[in-house]
Amino acid sequence: MEETDQNIVMFPFMAQGHIIPFLTLALQIEKMGNYKIRFVSTPLNIKNLRKSLPPSSTIHLVEIPFDSSNYGLPPGLENTDAVTYDLMLDFFEASLSLKPHFRNLLNDLITGGDPLLCVITDMFFGWTADITHEFGVFHAIFSGCSGFGLGCYYSLWMNLPHRKTEFMEFSLPDFREAGKVHVTQLMDIMLKADGTDRWSKFLVYNLSSWVKSDAIMFNTVEEIDGIGLSYFRRKLGLSVWPIGPVLPSVDNRSRGGKNFGVSSDVCMKWLDSKPLNSVLYISFGSQSTISASQMTQLAKALEISGKNFIWVVRPPLGFGINAEFNAEEWLPEGMTKRVEEQNRGLIVSRWAPQVEILSHKSIAAFLSHGGWNSVLESLSYGVPIIGWPLYFEQFFNVKLLEEEIGVCVEVARGTQLEVRCEEIAHTIETVMRNDGKGKKMRDIACEVKAVIEDAIRDEEDYKGSSVKCIQEFLNAALLTKESRTEDAKVGKL
Repeated sequence: MEETDQNIVMFPFMAQGHIIPFLTLALQIEKMGNYKIRFVSTPLNIKNLRKSLPPSSTIHLVEIPFDSSNYGLPPGLENTDAVTYDLMLDFFEASLSLKPHFRNLLNDLITGGDPLLCVITDMFFGWTADITHEFGVFHAIFSGCSGFGLGCYYSLWMNLPHRKTEFMEFSLPDFREAGKVHVTQLMDIMLKADGTDRWSKFLVYNLSSWVKSDAIMFNTVEEIDGIGLSYFRRKLGLSVWPIGPVLPSVDNRSRGGKNFGVSSDVCMKWLDSKPLNSVLYISFGSQSTISASQMTQLAKALEISGKNFIWVVRPPLGFGINAEFNAEEWLPEGMTKRVEEQNRGLIVSRWAPQVEILSHKSIAAFLSHGGWNSVLESLSYGVPIIGWPLYFEQFFNVKLLEEEIGVCVEVARGTQLEVRCEEIAHTIETVMRNDGKGKKMRDIACEVKAVIEDAIRDEEDYKGSSVKCIQEFLNAALLTKESRTEDAKVGKL
């Protein structure tokens, strides 16, 4: 593709787990040519994004109006980081109000003399395809999920197969290669769904609109996620491009404005003092937490195991995910003092420098909720995973990692099922061992790391599979633009 000015609009859903990959992709595209990127979000998200842009970036941040108080939500609510679970559906439904503002944005750009190469929007903004095509512009969806995890989730909502069987396990009618699904891998909203409920109406409306797009991009790698990618190629009949892993650099993460509960320097100094493959890192992501009883069992498991650990903690369910963590209230009595005296762990409130931690040689395993961003970060450094999925497609990400790839053991599931500290401790011991299953998982994780590194290799004489895919996507958008421009000229003759 010739390097020429090309205008791209990027529009992520209002959630950090969506905004961060979008911004990282925008920065990556910016380096590939003279692209003018307009990154669209609501006012408070744009304000926070200004801290994340490198000073040399030419990405233009564009505000789109959104007032949460107009939709029965607390004022100033513009990101799921601050949305409690009971308000999540209200927030999703309120996002549909962005339709006219998005249409006005595209109209202003095009009538202002800025022809667009393409529009890249979020998986929760499937409705943008119709609007984008009103202006004759190439439209793509970018999903930060795995193809496998999202494929299971898509099939479940579109078919509701669990309502058509009395068995606890069942197959997906249009995705049988995914294997059996268990009802404990389904959230309450899905178990209660009948196709007429609010969740069904919103999600099916959104998911069914994907087929109207021109392409779908995934933040994943073909070599580790081929089953899910093949499902979407067959199901949607669209070009499907795996372009991942799209991960922020350490510098850009640090610039993102997060207030870490421990500084990188303190964290790295502590990790430097620990032996190779001796530390367990625990984090349930930026929006998730577990119940109070589960937290107690996990804490007891850490004491039973005797392993070194870094645990990023948030208050348990029901106490406000962004509230201050009270260790004396929610952890076993005296645990914090014992851990400190033994220099056996760091208990970090809310945030930790995750990329730096996972890249450290002393990390042996990652106890994770299975969010795909965290999974990619872990595998990019060859770190095996102990899975504790909590919501949405996380259950199926863990299923992929355990059953298909072999880099994960699921230790618990969801926020409602009881867990026993002895079983958690046993799993931690198994995965962190330097022999047996633990060693095998670590070896496979290192192999996956090599696959990922090859996929993103971008050298003059060699392009990895993910690099080729992003180039193919940009070429397809350009060819579509040129074709539509030529058709328009012919139509005027």
